[in-house]
Amino acid sequence: MTSNADGHQSKQLGVAVAGSSLWLRLLVLSTTAAVLALAVTAVIAAVMNGGQGALSVAFGGALVIVFFAISLLIGHFVGRNNPSGAVGLFVATYFVKVVGFAVTLFVFGAPEWLHGRWFLIAAVVAVIVWQTAEIIGFSKARLQIYNDPSPREGGQNGNA
Repeated sequence: MTSNADGHQSKQLGVAVAGSSLWLRLLVLSTTAAVLALAVTAVIAAVMNGGQGALSVAFGGALVIVFFAISLLIGHFVGRNNPSGAVGLFVATYFVKVVGFAVTLFVFGAPEWLHGRWFLIAAVVAVIVWQTAEIIGFSKARLQIYNDPSPREGGQNGNA
């Protein structure tokens, strides 16, 4: 087995990614971190600009969360069966997401209630916290990159 990113156990060493897939664990970790940071941001926005500020924080944060969650879900569903193909799908999906969000923004425009400053602040907070959580999650993942070496026969391991 060349990778255990899908949560399966390596056959020879017993190294495993515990629980569900790496992608779903990153999704939960990143979403939780972003929601907590956005909750703090929404409280500050509510104190400074009332409900309009808090709602703008929720909207901006939700868009970022959805944007990044789509990629992790693709990694979960496609990456476990075709890790090499997942990279190409990430790129294609990224293009579709950017174009889709841009078209939606231009077609529908900004809602009347949207407070632009809090929307932007929330988006920046969500991106920074999400990416930080993903990096921390990836750094703690144990991924087997190469196949385990097969045991050699007859004293070739330095046991002459």
